[in-house]
Amino acid sequence: MIATDSQLADLLPQLERVDRIAVDTEADSLHCYYEKLCLVQLSFGGNDYLIDPLAGFDLAPLANTLTDKEIVLQGADFDLRLLRRSMNFVATRIFDTVIAARLLGIREFSLAALVEKFFGVVLTKGSQKANWAQRPLPRHMAEYAMNDTRYLLPLAEKLEADLRERGRLEWFRQSCQRALEQTSVQRVRDEDDAWRISGSGKMDGRTSAILRELWHWREKEAQAADRPAFHVLQNHLLLEAAQAFATGEAPDFRHFSARRRQTFRDAAEKALHLPESAWPLRRRRVGTRPTPQTEKAAEALRRRRDAVADEHGLEPSFIAPRGALDAVAADESRSTALLAPWQRSLLQL
Repeated sequence: MIATDSQLADLLPQLERVDRIAVDTEADSLHCYYEKLCLVQLSFGGNDYLIDPLAGFDLAPLANTLTDKEIVLQGADFDLRLLRRSMNFVATRIFDTVIAARLLGIREFSLAALVEKFFGVVLTKGSQKANWAQRPLPRHMAEYAMNDTRYLLPLAEKLEADLRERGRLEWFRQSCQRALEQTSVQRVRDEDDAWRISGSGKMDGRTSAILRELWHWREKEAQAADRPAFHVLQNHLLLEAAQAFATGEAPDFRHFSARRRQTFRDAAEKALHLPESAWPLRRRRVGTRPTPQTEKAAEALRRRRDAVADEHGLEPSFIAPRGALDAVAADESRSTALLAPWQRSLLQL
């Protein structure tokens, strides 16, 4: 475990000598409201390393050294966003093994499935939901974490060779570049609509007002306790509580403390006294209804995509998801923003 400035300083010269490095991360989002980067795993040169961001030493030298390297990841989006937020690391080149596998028509592309397929090794499970912020890190968790990068470099070599043999290496590079660009786009949470959880769309205005207030109550409780919101109250129970309050019942969550039960009821009462004009409006569909011509064009694109997917042994949605096809049918100029060059070429756009 690399946990000091001096240990990192000893590692960096070794990092500088290689071009391709396997990287993975672990966070504590299942245990805390304010997610933290808890572990960075690196594999290169036949060795595996664990970096401890919670030890409080400077990670900037690591970020600087990794910047010009090709970073091999199993599904890049989450890790790259977390590394950007936590240590200001912005990758310039990536090799995403999920993209590579899907371009080869592999339908089971989890790390465990790929490692078993290519190396005959069955990886142990059991630490996916563990609390990665705990220290000292148990040995079985450290081993689990190192397995996340241990096989990535040899896996990348095999996938790269197969992509080259199939003539799809350029497709892969385009898709990785597109994935890299997408991670640089910041996701902005719509605070006005964040309370609209699955199942809320069928609620009337009064019940929606109660749900909205209870949702905000849950957020405040989760923040104060630094626990995920579902630890306070799961979504289906939040929906049930809103519906109960709307019918004049008072749900009794006995596991709540007296204070929490009272503030929960206060939040519902606040919503119950709102005038109808303050109730949430039912969400309306954004955009205009597609014309018959647009629907016909979208259907033609779907048929073309499905035929091409069958011809190349690829998942149709990987060539182009339905939403992208609908958008392109409405405005073909959007294809450049929504699809990689190889996808546009296959669809003759």
